[in-house]
Amino acid sequence: MQQYRAELTADVTFTTGGRLQAQGLRVDVPHLDVTHADLAMILVGSLGLRDVERVELTGVRTFAEPAPAGLPGPPRLRFVELSHVIADGLITYPGMPAPVIKPHLTWEESRPRYAPGTEFSLDRIDMVGQTGTYLDAPRHRYDGGADLAGLPLERLADLPAVVVRTAGSGRRAVTEDDLEPYAVAGHAVLLHTGGDRDWGTPAYGIDAPYLTGAGAALLVERGAALVGIDSINLDDNTEASGGERPAHTALLAAGIPIVEHLTGLEELPPHGARFTAVPPRITAFGTFPVRAYAQTPYYEPHGHTRSAGWMPTR
Repeated sequence: MQQYRAELTADVTFTTGGRLQAQGLRVDVPHLDVTHADLAMILVGSLGLRDVERVELTGVRTFAEPAPAGLPGPPRLRFVELSHVIADGLITYPGMPAPVIKPHLTWEESRPRYAPGTEFSLDRIDMVGQTGTYLDAPRHRYDGGADLAGLPLERLADLPAVVVRTAGSGRRAVTEDDLEPYAVAGHAVLLHTGGDRDWGTPAYGIDAPYLTGAGAALLVERGAALVGIDSINLDDNTEASGGERPAHTALLAAGIPIVEHLTGLEELPPHGARFTAVPPRITAFGTFPVRAYAQTPYYEPHGHTRSAGWMPTR
């Protein structure tokens, strides 16, 4: 069995001011045509690096060689679901109407319209945009803001992800101090608060985690591409907030989409995943459900069962 590898010189700088340089470094890659961007992602993830600001690669050479027995194979992509399932009657946000899903045309009703043995079903759904895991466009907050059809795919698809973890901290607020160590320019910043543990129960909306206004301002200043959270609202939705929504206000004013009600963020590494959450192109609409997911490399040991997650390259 063949394995694919890349040999390279790397110069990694960190937001903390540190620097890592390596010559003749070899990493496993999924194929010979791997891009420099993918190589940087594989390098950061396989070494478990944090607080990376920039990765410069030179002298890249890709090659194939026989895979030694028992060693990990080349990294392949693992898809991770990050969105909730939408079902008839689902309560996403207390006070919002639940979706109604029903047939428009059943298989039985369709049979007279087609040749013998041919049948189809047509289904319909009645729901508000704030259903399941959904994305907010600027129009959600601002009259005249970009609607779903006006969002560029560059803000929604195949974004490098940074996962900021506060789950288990006992704190509700994600603050600028939590975000400070991370390089977020051009990234999807995913806030893993653990708020999704109460999904589908009355507790989901009570004292839920949120992003502070100062934290949102920092993400705007540093050029985040998208911000997501595994909680009921990116802002504090309690009465103590007085109805203010500083995170939505700052991010959507800057054209940064927001994804709420994520789940499964514990499956992602802090760096190295690619995030996608794309809604339909609907005009005059500001919020709509998405199939949010991430892609992360995993390694498959030769002769063994699959091992998911991140492992050092050999």
